[in-house]
Amino acid sequence: MHLIIDGFGGSVEKMWDREIVRDFLFEYPNSLGMTRITEPNVLEYNGPHEEDAGVSGFVIIAESHISIHTFPGRQYVNIDIFSCKSFDDQAALEDARRLFDLTEVKTWVLDRGLEWLDSRQGLMETQNQRSLLEAGHSASRGG
Repeated sequence: MHLIIDGFGGSVEKMWDREIVRDFLFEYPNSLGMTRITEPNVLEYNGPHEEDAGVSGFVIIAESHISIHTFPGRQYVNIDIFSCKSFDDQAALEDARRLFDLTEVKTWVLDRGLEWLDSRQGLMETQNQRSLLEAGHSASRGG
């Protein structure tokens, strides 16, 4: 499942705030029942065109990834939540809306993972991958 959000309006200050983006990417996978496997990578971009400047962040999760790109000069943000595990896209949309105080959103939900025969098979594969990751993490910590 892939939730794509184009958000408009909202708080320019929040769109510039790298910590807001980082905290969301760090905490949000867990609230979706997903497994964050990297630290969030968050960068500020200030290029030759002021309207292209903003903050971009990305986190890899066992189920795929979450990314955020803000464009404060345009009062625009795009957010992708891509997962081979189903999640409540309407709740995620509302969380994103609140994160940046967005006044308008356009969204798309794409079904992904069509190579699996059914959702049960996809869920079993995701759970298996999560178990392997968690076992490897425990072993690397000496646990």
